[in-house]
Amino acid sequence: MKFLTYLSIGTLFGIIMTKSQAISWYRIYEMFRFDSFHMYGIIGSAVILGMISVALIKKYKLRSTTGDPITFSPKNMSIPRYLFGGTIFGLGWAMTGACPGPIYTLIGNGYGVILVVLFSAILGTLTYGILRKRLPH
Repeated sequence: MKFLTYLSIGTLFGIIMTKSQAISWYRIYEMFRFDSFHMYGIIGSAVILGMISVALIKKYKLRSTTGDPITFSPKNMSIPRYLFGGTIFGLGWAMTGACPGPIYTLIGNGYGVILVVLFSAILGTLTYGILRKRLPH
């Protein structure tokens, strides 16, 4: 049953990403050229929704599906850390035309070349896991 819930949410997410054109390489290209507000509107809406969600989780002390309390720990706001990570993320996004969110949606829409992006994302995650203890955090 849990699997079906996640599958349904993922399918709904994929439909929303497709219908909003958030998976469109052209829309991402427009965003990086500052030619259109479309993607900024989608991203801004997601940020606002995230802020409201976090505020509600904190206010009502909501719990996870397993009953554990949801907590938020303070982050180390080291500027070099975010510049380095953001640069790597941005370069990957610009080179592939896809952020990690819609990778599965793009594959589901028949863009087989995105399998290379998925493989690279998995390889990058594994590499980070191996090097994590040696990296500054």
